[in-house]
Amino acid sequence: MLDIRKLRLLHELRIRGTVTAVAAALSYSPSSVSQQLAALERETGAVLLVKSGRRLQFTPQGELLALRAAELLDALDAAESAVSESAVAGSGATVSGVVRVAVFQSAAHAILPAAIDTLARDYPALRVEVTEREPEQGLFEVSARDFDLAVAEQYPGSTRPLRSELDRAELAADSIHLAVSADANARIRAADLSSAADAPWVLEPVGTVSRTWAVQVCRTAGFEPDVRFETADLVTHIRLIASGNAVGLLPGLVWAGGRPEVDLLPLPGAPRRTIFTSARRAAATSPGVVAVRAALAAAVPADHTRQP
Repeated sequence: MLDIRKLRLLHELRIRGTVTAVAAALSYSPSSVSQQLAALERETGAVLLVKSGRRLQFTPQGELLALRAAELLDALDAAESAVSESAVAGSGATVSGVVRVAVFQSAAHAILPAAIDTLARDYPALRVEVTEREPEQGLFEVSARDFDLAVAEQYPGSTRPLRSELDRAELAADSIHLAVSADANARIRAADLSSAADAPWVLEPVGTVSRTWAVQVCRTAGFEPDVRFETADLVTHIRLIASGNAVGLLPGLVWAGGRPEVDLLPLPGAPRRTIFTSARRAAATSPGVVAVRAALAAAVPADHTRQP
């Protein structure tokens, strides 16, 4: 019988790409990972991996076994969830265990504190561990079992790699506005998107979905934004805009239900980004994941609730 631990290493190699990445993710040494994979080849009697330069490439047999390993890991997740559901429903036991959540910055500001309050009150035996991650990274790491749940975002007209092993539950519809200083005497002002063409801009880093979307919005309006300031910290965006040193595009959730510190001007088409959660389908019914999702949904400000 094949060892599920070795099969998991094969699966991890398929999704992470290198032995070094697998070792780092699972807190193994690279040599230990290589030894376990070699042992799996001996157990199967088949060549699963071949060297291609400095990397390992899957043979057809290796690819097939890695896919079957993923199915086995999903089956184990589903079995664990079913047992947990049965235990909670059958005995009245409280929800317990650990739920690991990946969340991006503005959702962390606006939704997370109230959700954690609810969970601490209603499920004191449930431990929730939260780490800030950019949405793409968070979704990958849920798929890779580093996290149980990701809070992510989708911008209008943008797409991302489809991960069939993940589900999706929408949380909020978040409007996006052009943000300018509220000070009528500020050095940098704008009345609409077109009049911001010559202004200094603050945007998130190159490579993020939000940056790509923002640049496309500006190009559609007929100009290339003069990006003077680049940071993932939206608090810095607010400070630069409020002080009259830049303009930018800000989502509504960044205010966490409070009063905006800048003037918010409408954008063409009134764009809204979608906030959603994703979990592995095989573990989505785990009582802990269900509880965290419910608390996050309840924490969404009323004016951001998802429209039907």
